[in-house]
Amino acid sequence: MAWNINNYSPVYMQLMQIISWDIIKGKFKAGDKLPSVRDLAVEASVNPNTMQKALSELERTGIVYSKRTSGRFITEDGEVIKKLKVDLARKEIEDFLDKMNNMGFSGSDTLELISKIVSEGGK
Repeated sequence: MAWNINNYSPVYMQLMQIISWDIIKGKFKAGDKLPSVRDLAVEASVNPNTMQKALSELERTGIVYSKRTSGRFITEDGEVIKKLKVDLARKEIEDFLDKMNNMGFSGSDTLELISKIVSEGGK
């Protein structure tokens, strides 16, 4: 797992996003047990309290759940994972549209350019 932490937003939020992306990409599957807070913190080179906060927030949103003596697990609720995927995609699209707008492209200009690239076989 790539832990690219920067100084532009709170570390725990970045950790939440990285773990969320790993769920979407399939590194962690529904029902999988997460490594311990300490192991994740060491891997990410962050304070265990920061990792604990990130996992607690993921738990609050329903993406992760705890079993009292067994640790934390990825939700088995497909709808929660689907919503996570849509929410992450929406955020990426909004960020992209902001960048395009800052470059002077209107929404319709952006759609036209995307259409053109897709029709040419672009990714």
